[in-house]
Amino acid sequence: MKNTALTETHIALGAKMVPFAGFNMPVQYEGVNAEHETVRKSVGVFDVSHMGEFLIEGPKALELVQKVSTNDASLLTVGKAQYSCLPNDNGGIVDDLIVYRIKDDTYLLVVNASNIEKDWNWISSKNDIGATMRNLSDDYSLLAIQGPKAVEAMQSLTSHDLSAIKFYHFVIGDFAGIEHVIISATGYTGSGGFEIYCKNTEVKQIWDKVFEAGAKFGIKPIGLAARDTLRLEMGYSLYGNDIDDNTSPFEAGLGWIVKFTKEFNNSAKLSKEKKGVLKRKLIAFELDDKGVPRSGYDIVDLDGNLIGKVTSGTMSPSLKKGIGLGYVATEFSKFGDKINIQIRKNATPATVVKLPFYK
Repeated sequence: MKNTALTETHIALGAKMVPFAGFNMPVQYEGVNAEHETVRKSVGVFDVSHMGEFLIEGPKALELVQKVSTNDASLLTVGKAQYSCLPNDNGGIVDDLIVYRIKDDTYLLVVNASNIEKDWNWISSKNDIGATMRNLSDDYSLLAIQGPKAVEAMQSLTSHDLSAIKFYHFVIGDFAGIEHVIISATGYTGSGGFEIYCKNTEVKQIWDKVFEAGAKFGIKPIGLAARDTLRLEMGYSLYGNDIDDNTSPFEAGLGWIVKFTKEFNNSAKLSKEKKGVLKRKLIAFELDDKGVPRSGYDIVDLDGNLIGKVTSGTMSPSLKKGIGLGYVATEFSKFGDKINIQIRKNATPATVVKLPFYK
């Protein structure tokens, strides 16, 4: 099992450590609900250094990125990022990712920790055009500083105006005494903030200075459990739960990142699917009664017939009710539709709702 450069720091802080995607990661410190509230109301810091980073460089870099991803990377200017996915040969998703344009001919691809080797091999197999690829995953760390007070709390650590960095934009500059750090206005919580990319040798200094600067703002370390409840309240898909090799972007509600202004891997099949009728869709639901939906629970209609499966579910710390995502037959996917979630022996009533859960 791998460690991040901050593993010993988390242990010293009393974090509960668990295996996650091959890494020894902090799942929680003081508790999921308290950590969740910290991010919603002030500012918290996640160590997400388990994520993967690939650099695609050279005159063929854009061509390769365009070939393997669904979104249109030609729209990116230097300093901008976009959410995208890697389609497989069967209409499913190899992984979802963020693409950063670092220089004119340099792109950074940030992929899920559990898929680093899989994604690297997949992109490499499509690189018959001579783009230069470098896997930086083992050398770089990633901190997510999230919450409504993130800008104010972190401004003293950089000469860049953090409030001027728009959503899905980034700068490369000084941060916490380190040069050439990527400061990206991205994150997985829906509460604003930044993601900081730096070398493993630099991350402890940055971590310490972040907590020093954020002390008067109530900054706290946050574990992966709260990261999951935060992302679910926003309806953000989690790879391996809500999207995988057998789910299409259109079924998953990700048609907005599939651009047919270019050709990409399996674009012909996905174009045909877009014009057809989907048999199932990913829905968001809220429980009408008490209960906690979990991944794998059956979704049934009002007559008890199986119509789908829950892919993500939790008790929402913000809404104080059970929420979840799941695939259902398309005829049950309209906002306001009534369904039941089979929680053990109980068919618990639920309503299909519009995302995000947390507004």
